[in-house]
Amino acid sequence: MTSQPSLAKQDSPSAPPEEAPSGDGLKAGLKNRHLSMIAIGGVIGAGLFVGSSAGIAAAGPAILVSYALVGVMVVLVMRMLGEMAAANPTSGSFSEYADRALGRWAGFSIGWLYWFFWVVVLAVEA
Repeated sequence: MTSQPSLAKQDSPSAPPEEAPSGDGLKAGLKNRHLSMIAIGGVIGAGLFVGSSAGIAAAGPAILVSYALVGVMVVLVMRMLGEMAAANPTSGSFSEYADRALGRWAGFSIGWLYWFFWVVVLAVEA
């Protein structure tokens, strides 16, 4: 038994092939969002493997422990941001939460440091 639908015989060889009836079946085709996700996955995968090879060469397999610790820390920070966003929704970015919790100097500093970080990252990537 095959999973591919059988095509009906056609009367003339120049006629286009009949398509399967439209329903719940799968369709071939990629949308822009699919291509974007494939590209992002490829970049992250290649960057992760190339970047981690230099760290493993310098520090040995113990670098995997530090990667795991940093991963846990990132998950915790993102969960905390999610909790703050659910408790006090605001139209600003995460610097608004630092502004509210630590003062205007913290929100201002975090906002501009985040901007500076991305400017430096874009320059390095280019």
